[in-house]
Amino acid sequence: MYTGVMPKIWNETITAHRDAVREATIDATARLVHEHGLTTVTMSQIAKESGIGRATLYKYFPDLESILVAWHERHVNAHLHQLVEVSEHVHDPAARLDAVLRAYATVSRESRQGGDLASLLHQGDHIVSAQAHLHTFLTTLVSEAAERGEVRDDVPPAELAAYALHALTAATNAADDAALDRLVSVTLAGIRSQG
Repeated sequence: MYTGVMPKIWNETITAHRDAVREATIDATARLVHEHGLTTVTMSQIAKESGIGRATLYKYFPDLESILVAWHERHVNAHLHQLVEVSEHVHDPAARLDAVLRAYATVSRESRQGGDLASLLHQGDHIVSAQAHLHTFLTTLVSEAAERGEVRDDVPPAELAAYALHALTAATNAADDAALDRLVSVTLAGIRSQG
């Protein structure tokens, strides 16, 4: 007798399938945009490249923009996880802050994008959420270093974290590794303890 409740294993299978279709669609879109450029990619091409029908594609994403935003959200979350992993491998608070800021600057430099695609992708709730998460994470690192006297205490940790993040946006224009290192060093000098 059917009770109206799907068995747990069935729900897990359906969820896994939906996630796989979603990820395949995002991956296919990224490949097509990379190969052919943003302006030439169509939903039909994405469906074909993903191996799904157009009707199925539209169940997951209403348009190309929504797929690109989902790709960018995945990309941003991967960067956040990367920064957390960097912090987990360093135990000294000052060295941890240094390592995370260097990793952040490197990621910023490597993921620089231009034009309309960048404008489109750097809007929306996923960016606001990621920036808030990053700021909170960095504020915690600054607080830990401040407690040990390694970071200045005349400025609140949240303000120092915001300063560092804004200063390191210049990393997108760093010409080489030496320029990136100089930028990180100047930023760290601005937040280190003056004593």
